[in-house]
Amino acid sequence: MRTLLVYLHGFRSSPNSTKALMTGEAVRALSNTENSYEWYCPQLLASPKESMDMVIKRIDQSQADRIVIIGSSLGGFYTNYLAEKYQCKAIALNPAVYAARELEPHVGMMTAYDSEEPFDFKAEYIDQLRALQVESISNPERYFLIAAKGDELLDWKEMVAFYPGAKQLILEGSDHGIADYATHLPAVIEFIEH
Repeated sequence: MRTLLVYLHGFRSSPNSTKALMTGEAVRALSNTENSYEWYCPQLLASPKESMDMVIKRIDQSQADRIVIIGSSLGGFYTNYLAEKYQCKAIALNPAVYAARELEPHVGMMTAYDSEEPFDFKAEYIDQLRALQVESISNPERYFLIAAKGDELLDWKEMVAFYPGAKQLILEGSDHGIADYATHLPAVIEFIEH
């Protein structure tokens, strides 16, 4: 069986984020004679619409038998949209469940975390985020939420409320980036495999 595993990083982040690199290594280690895993972790664009168009094109071209999507923060918001579109498994890591509201104050010139590369986060992108908003998830069994009570940017209670009935791992403490992610990676891998 071939699985396409899509990892979507957060706002101002990149495929070189610690969580993305750790997850990619763990997923590649899963491939064997019966199961092969295709890893897709693109650099997302400033425009939410262009980002989703790019990812959807890649998913639609894939020969995979199944899709699993993992997203962190803004990537978690995109994960909800794609999981509903493709009715596939989804893992949300401290997701920005209401991304338009969260990112509205950040319109303007920004820099990425791991480079000083400036980018313009335009007001029209907020409308693009609104267009991608999932109001409620349709099949909780397909979702796995990891939310940190110590998230300094997003409200973990809002995340918990957004995924009723889904598998949830609520971390005492931790932070927005889930600094102790390595500890929880086995649970992520188990959810991917089963």
